[in-house]
Amino acid sequence: MWMVSSGAAYKEGERWPALERPTWRPDIRAAVISKARVNMHRKLGNMAKMTGLFPLAVLSDCVVYPSPGASPLDFLPYAASGKPQPGGFRLGPTPGLAKLEGVQPMLWAVELMEKGLNPARHIKGGDAVLEDGE
Repeated sequence: MWMVSSGAAYKEGERWPALERPTWRPDIRAAVISKARVNMHRKLGNMAKMTGLFPLAVLSDCVVYPSPGASPLDFLPYAASGKPQPGGFRLGPTPGLAKLEGVQPMLWAVELMEKGLNPARHIKGGDAVLEDGE
């Protein structure tokens, strides 16, 4: 049985429960996070070269791009054959591909950025809750 914890029960100052697991390997965790960051930076650079677009906001695993249309397919680079260009972000459900987190109008993102908030933190849900501690 697999159990996933969101950390909702964690209290500051307590020992992180994962440290108690006999299979806990901080070196492996660090390697996985490092590889994901390197891949994200590589894809960000490739997208800039292929499309000329730069992200409006970036969070650990979420990137917000401006798009000329309402769909991410409107800015993702595709070859003349209709296949996605290698090296950039590609949509899909398998590891290594990106999933759509949300679509919002540009005015929504601009309003958040004017308030000093990161749109990548709020793009997932249509709530855009503006918290004081952010």
